[in-house]
Amino acid sequence: MTNTAQHSLAAVSKVAIGPVEVSAFTDMAQLLAFILHEDGTIFAGSAIAINPEKILTAMENPAILQVISQADIRYADGIGVVKVMRKRLKRRVERIPGCELWQALMLRAAKYQVPVYLVGAKPEVLAQTKAKLLAQGTKVVGATDGYFQDEAELIQAIQQSGARFVSVAMGSPKQELLIQRIQAQHPDCFYMGVGGTYDVFTGNVKRAPDLWCKLNLEWAYRLVLQPSRIGRQLRLFRYLWWYLTGKI
Repeated sequence: MTNTAQHSLAAVSKVAIGPVEVSAFTDMAQLLAFILHEDGTIFAGSAIAINPEKILTAMENPAILQVISQADIRYADGIGVVKVMRKRLKRRVERIPGCELWQALMLRAAKYQVPVYLVGAKPEVLAQTKAKLLAQGTKVVGATDGYFQDEAELIQAIQQSGARFVSVAMGSPKQELLIQRIQAQHPDCFYMGVGGTYDVFTGNVKRAPDLWCKLNLEWAYRLVLQPSRIGRQLRLFRYLWWYLTGKI
């Protein structure tokens, strides 16, 4: 990250939630403009979505906390995180869903012809993602599925492609660890871990209906579809209790 980028990021308010500092972007429009500028230049660094589950995991696992802390931008992708930030700052802070942010960035990259490299997902899903992005005008300069064998070869391909935006869909923390290794060799680029976003973007996985999303109930929708997630969701009652008692 350049000195200019560091100064710009330092100007954004931060809220410490447990051991994690989250950048308080007012809404997605502000974050979009921060990452990809109107002159076509891009923020050189990395971004990670923060939700209550990540906060809890960071509190329990120092290795995960280190991974999260090394991301340059930690944005609020969880209503539980947003509520803490609103309470502390006493101003508007909107939830920024990672999959929506990525799709908006891809459209912005198309507008300013910023070269994009895609990493991750199954070969067929990656091919569909690339085709759909190219159809909307996004300048995809390379793509490697999540089953690659040679990481050095991947890094070389990214460097040679001229990419300025690299999105990695491999799930956390695997994608963040890979981003750190690529970034060490190719720093002048924006990196974003996107989990299962390619699957949602191509329609292979259905996202919660709009009403559920507007009510911040995507977690409940996923729980209905996947009851096996109940163990993960029950952990969040601890976060809720800490929030209600002012301990987080």
